[in-house]
Amino acid sequence: MLEKRSLSLSGHRTSVALEGEFWAALEALAHAEGESLAALVTRLDAARDPARKLASALRVYALLNHPFG
Repeated sequence: MLEKRSLSLSGHRTSVALEGEFWAALEALAHAEGESLAALVTRLDAARDPARKLASALRVYALLNHPFG
């Protein structure tokens, strides 16, 4: 089930809907990197290809970087 969260990115509010498992993975990655979830999402948003939606960029980052299992 999708879980929608509101974030402030570059001075504007936006909402992102991801499965709870992706939010958990992103929170774990942010913690491991010594930053808040908001800081991680802001960093990924700034670095992503504008053609890719933010939710997609977050899922891909979680899949490529989280040691699942």
